[in-house]
Amino acid sequence: MNRILLASAFLLAGPSTLCAAETPLPAAAAPLMKSPAVKLVEPHLHIARSNLAGHARIALTFDACMGQADERILSTLVRERIPATIFVTARWLKRNPAALAVFLQNPDLFELENHGENHIPAVDTPTLVYGIASAGSPQAVRQEVEGGAAAMLASGIPAPHWFRGSTAKYDLSAIGEIRAMGYRIAGYSVNGDGGSLLGAAITEKRIASAKDGDVVISHINQPTHAAGEGVAKALVDLKAKGTEFVRLDDVEDMGDDKTTE
Repeated sequence: MNRILLASAFLLAGPSTLCAAETPLPAAAAPLMKSPAVKLVEPHLHIARSNLAGHARIALTFDACMGQADERILSTLVRERIPATIFVTARWLKRNPAALAVFLQNPDLFELENHGENHIPAVDTPTLVYGIASAGSPQAVRQEVEGGAAAMLASGIPAPHWFRGSTAKYDLSAIGEIRAMGYRIAGYSVNGDGGSLLGAAITEKRIASAKDGDVVISHINQPTHAAGEGVAKALVDLKAKGTEFVRLDDVEDMGDDKTTE
């Protein structure tokens, strides 16, 4: 029932990057009596355009929050030789050694970046984001970021340079804190799969509509959801259209709310 309510809340709230059907560990913050009014932002990110007709340049980004790897998407990326940036949590890394091995065996395709330790929203004030308790303090935000990076290094992944928090929502002070830790914060411009809750057809349509300079966010950790089928089809659609796929570190970029500058 809690999962159904969470999904319903997501659909009412509109597009987000909440990983559906997964519950993060509670944040190391004071108990929440209610959700206080906190100004949250969900930054956009764009990359430098190719400005070549018929050869749009886009960046594919995938969140690996928790759960299992979606082989429909992963196999398509490898088979079609499509580069992508993958944001992994410490929790996902523990459960998916085989998928991690594929990522590490294809360094020309995959850039692995930090999605946090326990998939807790990077907000330094106690609040709820889509029903998930935020980190709740600067110290807890730091732990979420540093814990994710430590797990990556322990798994043989190069030190990350980008961070994307759970739900992709932040308060401005947390953005400043994460930037001070040396990270660029990855927003997006196209929400491909609605937190993996959308159907295959609408997911395919959303991603295939990406334009020159767009950054697409989808999820690669929900193999039982219909959205993954749509993601895989959209990748083939885009490649057939002559799309140039790049990773975030491959090109110049510009994010809202001082997330990259």
